[in-house]
Amino acid sequence: MGGGFFLRTHDKIETIEPNLSETTMQEPQIENNTNPTEVQTIAPNVFQRLLGDWRIKFGLIGSAIGLAVLGLFLLLFFWNHTVAGMGMRSWASSAGAAPIECMIKDTNNDGYVSCSAMLKGQVVPLECGSSLFNIGCRVNYGAAAAPQVRSQNR
Repeated sequence: MGGGFFLRTHDKIETIEPNLSETTMQEPQIENNTNPTEVQTIAPNVFQRLLGDWRIKFGLIGSAIGLAVLGLFLLLFFWNHTVAGMGMRSWASSAGAAPIECMIKDTNNDGYVSCSAMLKGQVVPLECGSSLFNIGCRVNYGAAAAPQVRSQNR
């Protein structure tokens, strides 16, 4: 009993002696798999391991919820500006003017956003509706430039 291995099976101990004279170096066998229909898929195991971790699931779900909330906030914040911009472009195309820009918010809560357009070389101040039920603009005569007065020759 030299340097053998001990193997315990149930209640009986067996000694396995290595026979060094029978041990020879064998060349590794390479399997040549030429069957094109057999595909080894490794990727699902990687995805299963990644999605199996609760931290990654929590991060993905949290990111999706965060992006949805951010998108909703941005939509609601710029809603007045977007609707007023549609009305300003509509008014400008019907009046033959060039649209300039609208303010971001309705500052005095009257349902109109201040916009401006260029008509015949002059800036025209507009108030454009900020609701889908009121798309269009009106000229703000209180802020508009005074019309040119013709001189009367008598």
